Amino acid sequence: MAPTTWDTVHRRGEVLRAVVHEANARRDGILPTDLPGVAETFDDDFALLAALALRWHTRLAGHIERALMDTPTDLEHAVLTAWRETAAELDGVRRILDAYTEQPTSEEMATALRTSRRKDRLMLAAMAGRAGVGDQRAERVGRALEEQARAAYVPTSAVGQDPRHRATDEPTRHASFVGRLKAALVA
Repeated sequence: MAPTTWDTVHRRGEVLRAVVHEANARRDGILPTDLPGVAETFDDDFALLAALALRWHTRLAGHIERALMDTPTDLEHAVLTAWRETAAELDGVRRILDAYTEQPTSEEMATALRTSRRKDRLMLAAMAGRAGVGDQRAERVGRALEEQARAAYVPTSAVGQDPRHRATDEPTRHASFVGRLKAALVA
């Protein structure tokens, strides 16, 4: 195995961005392995799928963090909004992950995708303030939150344009975290 260099990391990132772009354009749930550089960059479908799962998870975590800063008094709403924003941004990736979770091509893939989805659900439950990560009911709570977010998600609409992507009483935006925290304490 060749040593990892900055060039290989950079190339991997470029290829992964192209895969994400193509997946989002196609939105067919099929792993776009036909793109230039994919076969040279990723050992197999499993490696590419793992990279997409990591991309989804990190993007979801970032959206949750941002949503919690914007809506610190309604944790559940923030988490649901973050899931829908991530799904809107990575719709093709979400479709691929769902398709391969439904029909994995190997037991290793099935285990990895179950683990990935479990971690997403634990994060949803914990960040919504509904269960701790070590809580036995956390995965069940996270599953319910994911299902609620999916039920309100409209794949063809842009986030922010569909009223289901916003709270009915949207909080006032403040310039700083301290401003938002003060507003939450006053409310």
